[in-house]
Amino acid sequence: MNYEIIVDVACDISDEIAKLYNIHFIPMSYSFGDQMLVCDGNDSDDKLIALYKKQREGDTTSTSQISPYMYEEYFEPFLKENKSIIYLSLSSGLSSTFQSANIATNSLEEKYPSLKVACVDSLSATAGIGILAEIAGRNRDEGMSLEDNVECLNEAKTHLKHWFMVEDLMYLKRGGRVSSATAIVGTMLAVKPILTVNENGKLEAIAKARGLKAAAKDIINRFIESYDPNSQEAIYLLDADERETSDYIKETLLAKYPNIRLYQMVLSPIIGAHTGPGLVALAHKGR
Repeated sequence: MNYEIIVDVACDISDEIAKLYNIHFIPMSYSFGDQMLVCDGNDSDDKLIALYKKQREGDTTSTSQISPYMYEEYFEPFLKENKSIIYLSLSSGLSSTFQSANIATNSLEEKYPSLKVACVDSLSATAGIGILAEIAGRNRDEGMSLEDNVECLNEAKTHLKHWFMVEDLMYLKRGGRVSSATAIVGTMLAVKPILTVNENGKLEAIAKARGLKAAAKDIINRFIESYDPNSQEAIYLLDADERETSDYIKETLLAKYPNIRLYQMVLSPIIGAHTGPGLVALAHKGR
């Protein structure tokens, strides 16, 4: 079956991998201060770092949801070319994108009954989606059917790990993604909560560390405990204008695992609008 792999721009993935497997991005709108911008997956590191610096200066940030109509508008040209689709959405525990995509899918499959639009809830964010997108592209190019690929992705997503810290939990509190109590703890002097995306695709605070270095060591230890050394999947190290801490994690991991395929990137603005500056995250496929 001829099918395409599509993600929204809440996905972080290496440009090299995205081009290799012809991964398509659905654009999303976001605002920084009084600027309305569109993220299409092609923002430069310099542009992203400048945006996070503006957050530190007080610029407010927000994103716009993709409506079912927008999904229809994006998906339909592929269907007109007789191509089916696998779409990997941001976790349903964090956004309504999966629900909106399914509404669009129901309408489109009535118009194109011989084709398939398979929406996969990644239960992930940012590079977790990127890891799944690479798996999907590789499976397709090796001849796997759409149905078997979807089954593989639904199994793979149960092994994804996300470990991260943020500079200011009030960003996540404003979006309703962490509780007031968790956010208040995070504002305490030098306390850095460690968060994860749990098995339900929701954010969960799992530990507290005192200071950046201690938080970085906690993330490294969680990676070591959950990493599958037999996995060939990419490992992503992301930051939102916190490269010094990111570099420390990178150097530590490469010293212990010199042969891992590690991509160091600046966080996409769609997730960064909700997490704020100073985030450092590690995403990988675990046991």
